[in-house]
Amino acid sequence: MTDLKIAFVAAASDAANKAVKSLRTKYDHVAPEKADVIVALGGDGHMLETLHNWLDYDTPIYGMNRGTVGFLMNEFRATNLPKRIACAETVDLRPLEMEVEDIHGEKTSSVAINEISLLRETRQAAKLRIKVDGKIRMPELICDGVLVATPAGSTAYNLSAHGPIIPLDANLLALTPISAFRPRRWRGALLPSSVSISMEVLEPRKRPVSTVGDYTEVRDVKRVKVRVSENKSFSLLFDPDHRLEDRILNEQFIP
Repeated sequence: MTDLKIAFVAAASDAANKAVKSLRTKYDHVAPEKADVIVALGGDGHMLETLHNWLDYDTPIYGMNRGTVGFLMNEFRATNLPKRIACAETVDLRPLEMEVEDIHGEKTSSVAINEISLLRETRQAAKLRIKVDGKIRMPELICDGVLVATPAGSTAYNLSAHGPIIPLDANLLALTPISAFRPRRWRGALLPSSVSISMEVLEPRKRPVSTVGDYTEVRDVKRVKVRVSENKSFSLLFDPDHRLEDRILNEQFIP
């Protein structure tokens, strides 16, 4: 693995910058567009940023934690990096795609790795209508918001909103309300990853709603369509003793 072309990219933190300087001295460094693998140094936010930046290059990403939680990252160690990368297990994931139309008729398209969320903008609760594959499943949901999460994102915002944790190989999406007021007892739904989910904002001028997908935010939305991308994917590399599947499973047993 001595000829492995590695690109090192770092978050803006002092810890990440110190680590990237050390690694670029220890190993040959190439530009990300020329790399066989990209090593991301930082936290989960930096990993998401790296995935977005290089999504179209099909280059696997190996993360090392120089941030806080580091759920998507491996343990930081500067030694034997080429060997660790060679022995790493690959997890292939597909992002969510969203198509958004605002109240002015403007349309925006974007992708999200973890989740796509709709959130109220003002003191008034949002009113939403939810369709799955064109069929109305929720005529009116009054809430602070709602989100659609992938299995990889099910332990992030989705879990904080009391949504379910989804195993990576389950081929499911979580549709999770945020502080649902009516119907008060609705806790969301698990849906096949093949479906198209449409969310229409009722009374969008009186009860404005924004949509957020990772780094893309659209204000004053009218409707949002979400589905798993059919032609975009990304690959994450994990040490065998630090498997993403195991960490997602372990989250279900944390008291």
